[in-house]
Amino acid sequence: MPEGHTIHRLARDVADRFAGHPLDASSPQGKFADGAALLDGAALTATEAHGKHLFLGFGPLGWVHIHLGLYGTLRFGAGPPPAPVGQVRLRLATRPGEHPAGPLPHAGPLHYADLRGPTRCELLTEPEKQAISDRLGPDPLRPASDPEAAWVRVSRSRTSIAALLMDQKIVAGVGNVYRAEVLFRHGIDPYRAGRDLTRSEWEAIWSDLVDLMTDGVRKNRIDTVRDEHTPEAMGRPPRVDDHGGEVYVYRRAAQPCLVCGGPVATAELAARNLFWCPTCQRA
Repeated sequence: MPEGHTIHRLARDVADRFAGHPLDASSPQGKFADGAALLDGAALTATEAHGKHLFLGFGPLGWVHIHLGLYGTLRFGAGPPPAPVGQVRLRLATRPGEHPAGPLPHAGPLHYADLRGPTRCELLTEPEKQAISDRLGPDPLRPASDPEAAWVRVSRSRTSIAALLMDQKIVAGVGNVYRAEVLFRHGIDPYRAGRDLTRSEWEAIWSDLVDLMTDGVRKNRIDTVRDEHTPEAMGRPPRVDDHGGEVYVYRRAAQPCLVCGGPVATAELAARNLFWCPTCQRA
């Protein structure tokens, strides 16, 4: 499932291509046909991300709420849109010769975006959108987010910090990669109860998540290793993985820890694979 930095990057990429432009909207698959018919010809007025939820604003028509889930994708293309391939839930496309200021013969390149396989794609009112955000915890990538709200819940919980970080009601946007990596970077045993963390440890975790996830938006990938542990600094080959990026423990089970050399451990926690270094993250 995409982590929060991916959704914030998508919000930025959608805005860069479509903001202010009247759009052709369609649902080749047919599952969002009614919503697409209402949006067809409307201009995109805003984009927003909260955790793993993407919202596309269309003024008085409301917001398209997208949750990609495990299998959803939102892919972009340039030029006239080709015939849709596969199960396209929603296609958005700029119109040739149109511009926010009025019709122009050459208003720039055409763009389109195809949404496939999302868990949710629905048209919401402003109050309905707000109700979703109200159920989510603070998001490290939203400047107005208050980590205090998360700390209150973490500091009172007997649940492991590894499970708490994945609870979107406590912290929105953190997924399996950031969870594993931020705990490693701060030497925290993933099985420690939330209430056993100190305030300074929580503040360091939050601050690091803000920095790491902001970097993830910029690079459009996850890199978590410090300068002294990069392939160049250590003289090791770069990581080869579909997820890309240099990491300490995520999906490195049984491989040597980049810091201590001991084997990286893995276990299942809350139906997800957990990765950590038992030496660097002592109980």
